[in-house]
Amino acid sequence: MPSLPNLSCYGLLSLLAVSATLSHAETLPIRTTPIPQTTDGVPHVQIGVDAVPELTEALLNYVAQFPGVSLGPTRVSMPGGIGFQLEEDLPLARPDEIVGGREFAHIHPDGSLHASLNPDVALAAIQAGWAIAHPWADQRAGWEGFVMIYTPTTQAELDAVLHLVRGSYTYITGQSLPETSQ
Repeated sequence: MPSLPNLSCYGLLSLLAVSATLSHAETLPIRTTPIPQTTDGVPHVQIGVDAVPELTEALLNYVAQFPGVSLGPTRVSMPGGIGFQLEEDLPLARPDEIVGGREFAHIHPDGSLHASLNPDVALAAIQAGWAIAHPWADQRAGWEGFVMIYTPTTQAELDAVLHLVRGSYTYITGQSLPETSQ
């Protein structure tokens, strides 16, 4: 049986996080509702899509339960957005892949989100119709997995979006979240 290379605790956490996020890509369903149009530049927003308040509230309540996460005004997006901030004492596996400060994702007033994902998961999310690459994703180092996740409009879509947000948290922090019912 092959042995693992000599990894530091940080390296082992990173390896485990990659394994966990790749498993997210394997279980992502195909989106069946129409894919929203988005702007090609910044601000990067959806066109003609409104949030479903009950689903947005459920998403925010869910993310607020992640260990070491607080919700507050976004530090990197448009006014009215809510940032998913990682607390200062929470160790990060990939601090260089956060777009700004310790905000690993944020939700826009229209219910769409920007999130830092494992690039393989980002590609799977795009191919399955759940996300689109940020216009700068191929222009800035560390942004390869930075995507806009489309607004969930049904409970089934919310489940897929929560799956991606969980994957973002795991990818950035190196910590898996316990499985919970949504």
